[in-house]
Amino acid sequence: MNNALAYPTRNTADIATWLARLTLGALFVYMGAHKALHPVDFLKLVHQYDLVKNFWLLNAIAGVLPWFEIFCGLLLLAGRVVRGSALMLILMLVPFTWLVCQRALNLQSALNIPFCAVKFDCGCGNGETFICRKIMENVALLALSVWLLFKPR
Repeated sequence: MNNALAYPTRNTADIATWLARLTLGALFVYMGAHKALHPVDFLKLVHQYDLVKNFWLLNAIAGVLPWFEIFCGLLLLAGRVVRGSALMLILMLVPFTWLVCQRALNLQSALNIPFCAVKFDCGCGNGETFICRKIMENVALLALSVWLLFKPR
């Protein structure tokens, strides 16, 4: 059977890799589609990070990023260019996680509340979430991506 979504039957590592690939692929297709279907909302969320001052660059980031996430997710679902897609997800997740943490620290300081009580929409496609939960989610996504990048052939 040559179906990329077919259930692997060789060993536990193959099953873990298959599940990691499907989980990451589906999540990134979903999150990218949510952003792509609500471009103005996503643009506003990207703007809140105050990283880019140039209007054109900000629009380019908000316009291209969701489609790149969808593309990487589809590649993972199809079982194609898995290591390259995993690397791209790592290269996105690390800075995104750092930026979310920085924004949470700023909000924590401004609101004078415990770090894990900070809640905001980070622009990831899941709406408002508590920062500690978001960090744990990103760490889990990073772990799955690292697994796919370095798994034995």
